[in-house]
Amino acid sequence: MGAILELYQRLQHLLLIVLCVFLLAGSGQLMMLRTVPANAGFWNLSHVWLGLLCSVVALTFFITNITGGGWRQHFPVLAGNWHPLWHDCRNLFKGNIPAAGGVGLFSLIEGLTMVSLLALCFSGCMWFVMQGSRAALFWRDWHQSLVYVFVAFLILHVVCALSHLLDLMRD
Repeated sequence: MGAILELYQRLQHLLLIVLCVFLLAGSGQLMMLRTVPANAGFWNLSHVWLGLLCSVVALTFFITNITGGGWRQHFPVLAGNWHPLWHDCRNLFKGNIPAAGGVGLFSLIEGLTMVSLLALCFSGCMWFVMQGSRAALFWRDWHQSLVYVFVAFLILHVVCALSHLLDLMRD
């Protein structure tokens, strides 16, 4: 059982990438308002069930990343550690790419990306749980708004990762 858990923890990031790309790419095909339609097609059903799966994976991924003191890496400001963040921001304005890992700007962006994904998943789950009620439209609106927040952080996260790849290729 321990080997399976370890393999799952290593594959969480890849699984989230695949799920998020599919969910974001297919979201324009959805026809859901207050409830999942009785004659729901592939896009609606796959979005609901893969979204619920994504919620579980996102939660376990977040827990994996914050346990063992990992929260200090992704949210150093919560531990009162502002210096690495200010240092990275100053150096970024001088044209220097912040270091990968550690406690700094890129780690904070990773942490905020995880939190925005959790908020998006939570709003989607609430929309699903509340379907058929007036509250479902409230959660649908939140879900649609949080997509933009998540995509913004996701783009930042990808830019940070690509900048590290470019930096490694230069060395």
